[in-house]
Amino acid sequence: MSALVRQDAAPEVVLPRAGSELRADAREIARLYDDLDRVNERDNPRTARLLACGRTKLAQKLMEEAGEIALEAVRHRSRGVVRESADLMYHLVVLWRECGITPDEVWAEMRSRADKLGIAEKRPKSPGRHAAAECGQ
Repeated sequence: MSALVRQDAAPEVVLPRAGSELRADAREIARLYDDLDRVNERDNPRTARLLACGRTKLAQKLMEEAGEIALEAVRHRSRGVVRESADLMYHLVVLWRECGITPDEVWAEMRSRADKLGIAEKRPKSPGRHAAAECGQ
């Protein structure tokens, strides 16, 4: 989880890939964000069309991917959760760009939460609200 809080302390993750290793960490988000400036219809047709759709469509895609992650999780399909999480992160970064938000702004918010709350958890909506409320208890 520290990779989501501090870019400079991001642990390297090694994922299996057909006959080789793929090395990845939180810098992939910054790389994707920067690559969005170079998207063109010829080389990246799907991303170019997505960028042209606007904020409403991007938000819809984000919700769709979150739902797909939830379905994979309740079906106990870990590999599906990984794939759908990558899709979610992709759509989230595209939405950040559309909104004029940089990954550094998000990391700073997470760092602020960790400094105040001990971990980069969601801030309570109202005083006295606790974790049980998150589970509907």
